[in-house]
Formats: sequence, C-alpha cells, structure tokens
Amino acid sequence: MSWLLFLDESGHDHKNCPYEVRGGVALHVSQLWLFVQRLQQAEQQAFGARLHEYKKELKGSKLLDKDRFKWAAQSPALSDDERQRHCRSFLTKGLEKKPPSKVEFTAYGQASLVMAHAVFDALKEFDAHIFAVAIPADVTKPKTFVAKDFLRKDQVFLFERFFYFLEKHKQHGLLVMDEVEKVSDRRFVRQMERYFSSTHTGRHRTARIVPVPMFVASDMSLPVQAADLVIYSINWGYRNETIDLSAPAREEVAEQFAVKIDELQYRGQGYRDGRVFNQWGICYVPNPYGAGAKQA
Repeated sequence: MSWLLFLDESGHDHKNCPYEVRGGVALHVSQLWLFVQRLQQAEQQAFGARLHEYKKELKGSKLLDKDRFKWAAQSPALSDDERQRHCRSFLTKGLEKKPPSKVEFTAYGQASLVMAHAVFDALKEFDAHIFAVAIPADVTKPKTFVAKDFLRKDQVFLFERFFYFLEKHKQHGLLVMDEVEKVSDRRFVRQMERYFSSTHTGRHRTARIVPVPMFVASDMSLPVQAADLVIYSINWGYRNETIDLSAPAREEVAEQFAVKIDELQYRGQGYRDGRVFNQWGICYVPNPYGAGAKQA
C-alpha cells in the first residue's frame, strides 16, 4: 500500500505573497476515495452545489480571499438552507454576468469559510499529513549558481521529510502534482530525475519515493485543491518565531487556520551521519542556493 503526496505551490509568481511555498498533503491510498467523498459532501453542504458546475474550483486564494472574510462578516451566520439558496443565486449570476445582492455576497463569503474549515477537518479525520517548505519571496538565483539542472535545496528538503515519513511506515510514496505549465513542469521533472538518479542520497530515497510524478489538472482533483488551500494558508497564516517566518501574516487566516496547520504537519525523526534528530513537516529555508534551513 502507498501514500500519495498531493503537491502544489503558492507565491511563485512573486507578486503579493510573503513567501514562496511548495508542498502539500499526504493521504494513504486506502483513505483517498473516502476523503474525496467527504469533500464532495462538504462542498454541497457549504454552497448548495458543486462548484465545477459553475466553472469554479476550491482554490485557497479564492476561499480565503480578503473579500470572502469581509462578505462573511456582513451579517450573523445564515442558516444552511439560506446560505445554500443564496450561494446558488450568487454562482448563477456570476455565469450570467449579473451583480449579486448583498445577502448573496454574504452567503458566498460564509460558504467559502465553511468549506475551508471542512477541508482541514477532513484532512485530520483521514489522517493526512502536511509537508511544506517555504523560502523568502525575494530570493533570486545567483548568476554563479551552477546546479541549475538539479533540485533546489528547499525541494530536496521537502522530499527528505516525505522519505523519512515513508521509512517510518515502511511504505512507498507517489507524487501527484498540479499541472501548471508544460515548460516549467518538464524542467522540474528533469531536475527530479537527475536528483533521484545522479546523487547518492537521491538514489537511496527511491527505495521509498517513486521518482516519477503524476500530473493532474487541479480542477479535476479535489485532493490537489485541498493541497492548494493548505499551502496558501501556510503562506499567509502560519508563523513561528523559531523558524523565522517573520513576514507579515493576515490575522484572520492565522487565527482560524494556524492551529489546524500545526496539528496536521508531520512530526518524526530523521538521521544523518550516524545521528538521529527530530524533524517536522514544515521547513523554512532562508537561502535555497546557500547553507542553512530551519524547521517548524
């Protein structure tokens, strides 16, 4: 039996996010269908409809957008029936290019937050684990950097943590990635191939990690959408002084989701050069092209 690590990224466009974060959630294959069904039920419960029917998907940048919090706070919590009815009207008007009413905005904002919490609750229920690595958003590759054909250090640390997790469970792991853009996807696959075939450590880790990622369209994969929400939440709402994640956070995201993130991140042990050390699933790398990494 295997674990699937659903991967996504946040802040790689270097526009507004405080960090560049890559990572996602690991789910055991035996729990995958149950997890998907739970998210489908939660989506119907929150919005009164499946979002793909309205050409939308469960993205963190949408569910936790600042406007969603503002809309949700416009009135006390609506009843389930009220929220669902007004959400369907909101979504229909979106397709028709018509302006929604205030109560429809409120319903959609509240539904978005209900859904975000439901995703985290489902991850906990089905024993998912978070693995993620953050680097500063303003880091640039030095002109003298010569290892461009290999994985960056933060990416290596991400796979390192997943490997130790698989070692603990004596199982294999598959990588499932959001299909973004073919040129960058191919580049990343080539870098992975070189790491897992041309380095001693990489070859050793193929004993647990299958080094051939599977790419899926995020709008067709609820687990990848869940990973997107988690990574976005880490970027904007998970801060810990011990790992120097000191960039400004969005208070509303931190208040509602930081504890949930911390509960789900992997905790275990790693080993190197004959010594054993504690390890966590969320890691901060100040410079992916130099030395030094810090753990949550």
